Amino acid sequence: MANEENKNTKPGFGQRVVNFFKGIGRSFKNMFHELKKVSWPTKKELINYSVVVFVFMIVMGVIIGLFDLGAGALIKLITG
Repeated sequence: MANEENKNTKPGFGQRVVNFFKGIGRSFKNMFHELKKVSWPTKKELINYSVVVFVFMIVMGVIIGLFDLGAGALIKLITG
């Protein structure tokens, strides 16, 4: 009977705070365990990936800029 009463009552404020910080600690612990499983790229691979991303950003910037110039010219042509 006493066990049923304990299940229905909410934990006090102090216990909820403790449980909150235990949950945060558990999350960080799990995160560190998962980070140990990650296969990190070598320095050469990291530089290669960075160069590819940088070149892609430049190409996309040029393409978007050309579309913007074209749209601006089209609007000027239409409006007058």
